Parts: sequence; structure tokens; C-alpha cells
Amino acid sequence: MRFTKMQGLGNDYVYVNCLKEKVKDPAVLAKKISDRHFGVGSDGLIMINPSDCADFEMEMYNADGSRGEMCGNGIRCVGKYVYDYGLTDKKHISVDTLGGIKFLDLTTEDGKVKLVKVDMGRPELQPELVPVTADGKEVVNAPITVDGDEYRMTCVSMGNPHAVVFVDCDVRELPLEKIGPKFENHERFPQRVNTEFVRVTDRHTAEMRVWERGSGETLACGTGACAVAVACVLNGLTEDEVTVKLLGGDLFIHWDRKKHTVYMTGPAETVFDGEWPE
Repeated sequence: MRFTKMQGLGNDYVYVNCLKEKVKDPAVLAKKISDRHFGVGSDGLIMINPSDCADFEMEMYNADGSRGEMCGNGIRCVGKYVYDYGLTDKKHISVDTLGGIKFLDLTTEDGKVKLVKVDMGRPELQPELVPVTADGKEVVNAPITVDGDEYRMTCVSMGNPHAVVFVDCDVRELPLEKIGPKFENHERFPQRVNTEFVRVTDRHTAEMRVWERGSGETLACGTGACAVAVACVLNGLTEDEVTVKLLGGDLFIHWDRKKHTVYMTGPAETVFDGEWPE
């Protein structure tokens, strides 16, 4: 099976062109191929499939084999893959995901994609759509007790569930490997949750670390950065255009409240091509 290793800000996935290849059990393959000691090493597996309702379909699996609805860094790499490898010559494409159809604008340089702007769609704030167990129409700056400590969270779905927690300390000092799993598996999140820990540095800048559902800490999370920007605005901490600084680099997020959509712009890079023996 031919594959391509790609990354967006260090959020790395193994990509398979399923217009040519066949994957019998993607959940099992995702666990094997993602292993950083015995496999290729990645945050998960992304299959590029044909689609009846869009130009392509993105089928995503986390490193633990669980199915993911959407991945912002992953979908940017899908855009780069389909253009760079000649699956399309269009610079405006649509990609179907479990989180809905997303629209991509590709910026090229010397015939290769360098930047991808993604229309990430409408952020969902209703608790039952995140989903999170809560009363009211939105969960904004709401208390949650995790492992005996109280935090304040803002919950947003960008096609997958996010809990955004603002902190005053340097995010690099947080014991994420301890508190991340506690949030992910908290009883208030029926489908588990991705958790972003965020420090706002000015009206246009926020720093974050992320614990991703099914993958643990990653260097970047595109849907998470979008959720962070939305949460910043809802809490009155930033304007609607935010540079979100992640461990792997920066993403530029704009919440266009008139159009009810979030735009994410960032890079995508190919690491290498390879062949999986099984």
C-alpha cells in the first residue's frame, strides 16, 4: 500500500489515496501505522476517498483507531495532496467530512500548494450539538470540576467537540499529560472531548496547547484553534481575527460573524512517500 506522510504545523498524519488503494480495516491500520516505534509514526490515518457530494471525502482515524469527525490540519494536507499529486487542477475544492462539507482555497508556489484557507463552517454552541452535558443555550465560562479542581470552560463544536480553558500561566508549564486525559474522558462529554488550554496575550493573539481526543497532546489542532478563536470572542478577550500560536507554529483564524463561519489559514507540508508492507 502506497502512503504519504504529511504534516500541518507538526500535526502529522499518514495519507492514503483510496481512489487507488483499498484499506480493509482502517481502525486497525490506524493503530499500527501511527505507532512511532513500530509503524510510520503519526497522529492518525487519513484516507482520501471519492465523494458523491464533494470533490473528495476525508475519512479520518485517530492514533487509537477511533474515527474522527474532522481535523483542520489534516484537511489542509488533503488539499495539498490532491493538487500536488494531480488528483485535481482546481484551486477551490470541496471536501466531505463527518463534520460536514468544507471548502478550501489553495495558494500555490512553483506548482505546489503552500497555504490553505479553509471555510470551517459555523461553530456550534448549543450543548447538545457539541455535545456536552449542560443547561442553557451555550456553555461560556462555565465551571467544571476535573480531578477535584475547578476550571472554567467554553464549549464549541467545529465538527468535533472542544472545551476551551483559559489560564493565566505559561501554557508550557501545564502538566497536560495529567489533566488532559481527565478532561477527555470526563462524564460531561458523551463523545469525549478535545481540550485547549489557552493564554491570551493581546487582542489579536492567543497561545495554546491541546490534548486531542484519541491522540493525546499534539503540536497543533486546526479545529481547536478555530474553537479557541470563537471562545476568545465569546469571552470578550480578543477581536474576531486571532493569531493562534501552537507548539508547531501559527494559525490565522477569522470568525466572520455576519456570515456565521470560521476561516482558518495555515501551511501544509509533505514529509515523504512510502510503502506499507501489509
